[in-house]
Amino acid sequence: MTRELKPLAVTGKSQDHGDLTAGLYLVATPIGNARDISLRALDVLKGCSVIAAEDTRVTSKLLAIHGVSKPLVPYNDHNGQQMRPKLLARLEAGEAVALVSDAGTPLVSDPGYKLVREVIAAGLPVVAIPGASAVLTGLALSGLPSDRFLFAGFLPTRAGERRSALEELKALRATLIFFESAQRLDETLAAMAEVLGDRNAAVARELTKLHEEVRRGSLRELAAHYAKAGAPKGEVTLLVGPQAQAVTDMAKVDAALKAALAFMPVKAAAEMIANLTGSHRREIYDRALELKDGDD
Repeated sequence: MTRELKPLAVTGKSQDHGDLTAGLYLVATPIGNARDISLRALDVLKGCSVIAAEDTRVTSKLLAIHGVSKPLVPYNDHNGQQMRPKLLARLEAGEAVALVSDAGTPLVSDPGYKLVREVIAAGLPVVAIPGASAVLTGLALSGLPSDRFLFAGFLPTRAGERRSALEELKALRATLIFFESAQRLDETLAAMAEVLGDRNAAVARELTKLHEEVRRGSLRELAAHYAKAGAPKGEVTLLVGPQAQAVTDMAKVDAALKAALAFMPVKAAAEMIANLTGSHRREIYDRALELKDGDD
């Protein structure tokens, strides 16, 4: 039986100490600058019954800055399994629960998705309060293509597992976005250059903070810089551009196709030349048909 859900909205009272409609609220918090919190996020934090925080010490500092006083409970990788039933019980009782991470949007590299999955399965409301994200902020500042991108989180720390993970991502024609430890940055950049090729990249650190820095260059250039300069300070978002598409020399393709078509069927000739040149098979096949028709 599907439960009928009430409209999800912040009531007018929430500006003060009023209530919210019952449900789980995913509240994005600043990634650095405390002023980057939204007015709607403040309404929810003031109006909820309880705030589930990745680290209550971090969140309490943010609440103090904005004059918010609400009960805090920890919800993180270490206690998630024990806390989820308790938070579900509060939601079942009609409470409004806000979920926040230490910085940025909940569910990005934290256990929040498991809670959301169980809340949805229970037929209870989930509301997203959008805001700051290191992933999108880094992408905007990187100067890399932003039409297609993949957030890949943290890479494995072991060299072999990290290489395997990068091999899986190698063929994707998209900007790749990672979180990385500053201490492993030079090692990771060098591994990326080896597996992915020397692509354009950007290292963004301390985003929205006083010492924000975005360093752009090739993977090898960046690896050499951090190997010499040492580990940078602060949180790091690492962005790697897609592999540059080689420009096909059609004159050479035509010459190769003509030689192949002299003794091979069109499909086989096109497939062989496409493999040799790395070109799209359909493009080479269409060109082979044109050359074949021209000779008939």
